[in-house]
Amino acid sequence: MAGSTSFMNLIIFDLETTGLLPSQHEIIQIAAMKVQNGRWDAGEYFDSYVRPENHIPSFITKLTGITQSQVADAPSPVDVLMQFSRFVGQNATLIAHNGLRFDMRFIAENCMRHSIPVRETSALDSRSFSRKIWGGKGGHGLDAVLSRLGLSSEGVKRHDARGDVQLLAEAVKQMWTRLTPSFKDCPVDLSVGVIPALA
Repeated sequence: MAGSTSFMNLIIFDLETTGLLPSQHEIIQIAAMKVQNGRWDAGEYFDSYVRPENHIPSFITKLTGITQSQVADAPSPVDVLMQFSRFVGQNATLIAHNGLRFDMRFIAENCMRHSIPVRETSALDSRSFSRKIWGGKGGHGLDAVLSRLGLSSEGVKRHDARGDVQLLAEAVKQMWTRLTPSFKDCPVDLSVGVIPALA
């Protein structure tokens, strides 16, 4: 249900993983941008590689550019997820593209896998904005959304969480303002996800 909540505090985020299945695959990168009080251009950033327990498949390295050597000395999943949760803080809304089916499920699965206590947070899938604006036409992947909005990815590394977060933040900003002039009111349905509990 769309409504009003703490939408002046938004966390735009993205994960890179070793595969598509949260129950089997691992997070290898998290990047996020914090939007507070509508200040999109002055947001705080978070990014970290994550050290997986298993080897990164070659097709993932080809897609993301992330190599085994880049994650070999990275923090553990527990450490990065706790750092991410502290970055999120209290009363924020998490936004990712395909976030409810993918990103939030990976976080929940990793918390369960590593016995990390969790807390609830509001979350939404940025594809919901695209569906509300353009209906069922043309697909709602990030590349399709960027094309409709006339946003170029030139100079930004796609399928790297840091680059994708930058592109997604601008796409969300533009789609949101097409639907409502206020960032205090969310024009799409909210869901609930989990992230690590704060100590």
